[in-house]
Amino acid sequence: MKYILMMNTPAGGPYQIASWPAQDIKAHIAFMMRFAKKLSAAGELVAAEGLSGPDQAKRVRADASGAPITDGVFPETKEFLAGYWIVDVESPERAYAIAAEASAAPGPGGRPLNLAIEVRQVMTGPPTDWTPDA
Repeated sequence: MKYILMMNTPAGGPYQIASWPAQDIKAHIAFMMRFAKKLSAAGELVAAEGLSGPDQAKRVRADASGAPITDGVFPETKEFLAGYWIVDVESPERAYAIAAEASAAPGPGGRPLNLAIEVRQVMTGPPTDWTPDA
């Protein structure tokens, strides 16, 4: 089963990596690289990415003709997605264990960040009880 693990952080909260001392940034990135290698070696990692901050985000939707309309930037965002992992594991419990390990990534001073990681199953098709309208 595939799961997406989303690291959400409050804006202005503990995950303000750009303001951390250089040694803390290096330690955090080293943790993330070791973590990705560990998941890859176990055959569980499908994808993982860190994301830019909400100050660079745009929301896009189509207008009536299908042309893109953009809104943003949204610096007043209360919470934002800092990064994600997609894992392919045998059980939801394994996905939760991976999320807990990611949550404990080191922050300033090496202290675990303990950020909330949202875990959601990646759908592979319609629900088994779904039938298309004829």
